[in-house]
Amino acid sequence: MQIDTTPAAVRAVDGTRRGRWLGVTLAILLAVGTFMTGLRLGELGVFADNPNGGHTASIFSLFASDASVTAGSGVDLSEFWRVWEIMDRKFSTTATTTLTNQDKLRGAISGLVDAYGDPYTVYLPPADTQALTQDIAGNFSGVGMEVGLRDTVITVIAPLPETPAIRAGIVAGDVITAIDGKSTEGMRVDEAVRLIRGEKGTTVSLQVFRVGETELKTIDIVRDTITVPTVATERKGNAFVVKLYSFNAISEAKMQEALRTFVASDAKSLVLDLRGNPGGLLQSAVSIASFFLPTGKVVVREDFGEAAREEVYRSQGRVIGSLTDRTLVVLVDGGSASASEILAGALQDHGVATVMGAKTFGKGSVQELVELPSGASVKVTVARWLTPEGTSISEGGLTPDIIVGRTPQQYLDGVDPQLDAALRFLAGETVVSETASGTSSAN
Repeated sequence: MQIDTTPAAVRAVDGTRRGRWLGVTLAILLAVGTFMTGLRLGELGVFADNPNGGHTASIFSLFASDASVTAGSGVDLSEFWRVWEIMDRKFSTTATTTLTNQDKLRGAISGLVDAYGDPYTVYLPPADTQALTQDIAGNFSGVGMEVGLRDTVITVIAPLPETPAIRAGIVAGDVITAIDGKSTEGMRVDEAVRLIRGEKGTTVSLQVFRVGETELKTIDIVRDTITVPTVATERKGNAFVVKLYSFNAISEAKMQEALRTFVASDAKSLVLDLRGNPGGLLQSAVSIASFFLPTGKVVVREDFGEAAREEVYRSQGRVIGSLTDRTLVVLVDGGSASASEILAGALQDHGVATVMGAKTFGKGSVQELVELPSGASVKVTVARWLTPEGTSISEGGLTPDIIVGRTPQQYLDGVDPQLDAALRFLAGETVVSETASGTSSAN
């Protein structure tokens, strides 16, 4: 079964594991929810330990109200029930609504999942699961940016081109401190998505902190239908520039078309621009890497921890043209995530490209969505991605070979020192890394 993870739909690209979505889950605020890259579907509507559809013990059976009930090995739930009873008896509230037992149970489950400390592992009540399903169906209108957690705060990964977010002046790295007046302190990505998403024509107000500035900004964004380009090309002297915006179902074909245009031209070098690319389909990243790597070369490793053997994805060896780290530059920045990091890491580790720009976002985990009989679901991290040489993408992102910064103001003004440095490098000039020791050049 194939499910497209582009803004139009979501595509599963691996038939070797049942119901799997590949990519990375970062909340792209396109329509009514998340950009489903990197999520893989577990066995829907059943528990994993009973694929036939039944289950032997439901969490709801805990309502036996017996303080001696235990779950798992040596876990005593008596304190859980004692706190339950204390809250029922003592808690005073002015709220007009009363929590049901179901509400309390869902809160307890959410706390259990949160205890694992992974921002991408979450419990989704039925309403949120339904919203997620609507996202998958392709109902997309919103502000057009992707957010994630960086240092425990809601951060803009990348605004998408020609969207309300970019027209409003949002830039990669902006920290969202409040949404419609509600503080984001301690907020999960999924909750931020729910607050920012909405119907076309409505407005969301974001309070934003931007590095280098002393005052918070208030940015009002009118939601709209989002249409995202896949590939754009341009000629810069003797260099050919390919800008890849996302890894969707048509990215491979569009990239192949762009590279054929490059080969047919008399351009001597290539810039592959992955800045602001939040990722997408894993298979798309593997296929595009195959345009640059010989058959059998490792593109990415999927690490499931000590309990399972890693899965390795290799190049299909459909190399177009002859490029080296002297004639191919890959541009990345803090908005490059997921599949972008996979592609850049593979080309960097195999020495076929020089990676230039700023450190990438560092989102390299795979989530599995398991639906529960109640209509709720659990989105749980099951694996992490490693580059061919074993570098964990999740641990701080990828560091470019040559570091070149770009300030938010330069971004807003259309000044691009990173692309300028790449073009100078490809022309044979020496380009000095801003924070790393040493220099690098095309000679």
